[in-house]
Amino acid sequence: MKQKRYMTLGFLSTIVAASLFASSTVLAKSNAVAPSSHAIAQDRLAALAKYTKVIQTIEQYYVDDTNITGIVDKSLEGLMSNLDAHSSFMDMKKYKDMQIQTNGEFGGLGITVGMREGALTVISPIDDTPADKAGIKSGDIILKINDKSTLNMTIDEAVNIMRGKPKTKITLTVVRKDTPKPLTIDIIRDIIKVDSVYTKTIENSNTLYIRVSSFDKKVVDGVAKALKKHPKADGVALDLRNNPGGLLNQAVGLVNLFVDKGVIVTQKGRVESENQIYNATMAGTYKDLPLVVLVNGGSASASEIVSGALQDHKRAVLIGEKTFGKGSVQVILPIGHEEALRLTIARYYLPSGRTIQAKGVVPDIEVYPGAVPVEKNEFMIKEKDLKKHLEGELQKLSGDTLKKEKDKINKKVISEDDILKDIQLKTAIDSLKILKLTQKGN
Repeated sequence: MKQKRYMTLGFLSTIVAASLFASSTVLAKSNAVAPSSHAIAQDRLAALAKYTKVIQTIEQYYVDDTNITGIVDKSLEGLMSNLDAHSSFMDMKKYKDMQIQTNGEFGGLGITVGMREGALTVISPIDDTPADKAGIKSGDIILKINDKSTLNMTIDEAVNIMRGKPKTKITLTVVRKDTPKPLTIDIIRDIIKVDSVYTKTIENSNTLYIRVSSFDKKVVDGVAKALKKHPKADGVALDLRNNPGGLLNQAVGLVNLFVDKGVIVTQKGRVESENQIYNATMAGTYKDLPLVVLVNGGSASASEIVSGALQDHKRAVLIGEKTFGKGSVQVILPIGHEEALRLTIARYYLPSGRTIQAKGVVPDIEVYPGAVPVEKNEFMIKEKDLKKHLEGELQKLSGDTLKKEKDKINKKVISEDDILKDIQLKTAIDSLKILKLTQKGN
């Protein structure tokens, strides 16, 4: 029943939208009371008559042979794309492709894309996927896919072209900020399998680093297990950089691990019955554990809800760059058995009432990516080189055992050298130290 209600409302809202101009003109001229239901009905009939007349004219006079089904499909595509960048009409092929993507295993690149100012933009590459390994970066504008221009291309069309059989090649031409000319990047498609949560400890400390790469159904459970596994952790660096989002309930659940009361996020749309408020609960929270959150331009949707809610509750310090700015809710509404609409039905609002859509979340401490500038000490460099040389000699004596043990440790620990390569992470760790001192002072 809920699905049918959505479908009806979607249809009605389309007709209402088509008649708004006529209604507003009447209001402006009369400057009186709202038009009667009879006047609104007349406006709707006039708008539908105009639409029918246009279709008939195209069918009769257009230079190429056309049929009414094709004309209506194209008009629906145009209508949906003009509503917003995330709404779309899916014909039989696109709807089937979407179902394969949702339910089946498919070959892809491992990137999330969105429309920014009319340009097909990479929200973020997913860790350890073909796109990430090939060097695709958050903020890249995709100019061409193979030899096809992305100008006037919808997100669905772009995704359908980029998806394909594993081990097949695709070429992206991208425009990157501060790069003088477009870059041509070859990528080999593969099955996309992602670990959404992984944890490390910071060398010589009790600080826990938790990386959440996307919000699948395992996020809350994964983070909760990491926190239980490290009971001595005295601070958490939560890394949401290049996290394109995912499931809303996982975003809410993640915030709920660190906040014990109050609103986490509100969903508001045109239909009041579909509005929802998600509140925090006290059970099982780490409300006093010092927390910093890393974000950037590739942090979108669910990751913006998490970072924005924690910021509004003054529960965490946000570090990095302004987030992407996708705060709208889409649902798939079937039209019959073979076609569907992807329609924006609501927007997310943070606890303070601010919206994410097109605005993003601004970090408390803005830090651009890069290495930490350090003054190199010649003696220290020589000492490190000697140490590496001696470790190499030991490996010759003991085979690969030492190397394997060291690699096993390194996968679980972020070293000082790793931190110096990432100034955003370095700032987060330093901020955690201040939070710990402040907490002790209280």
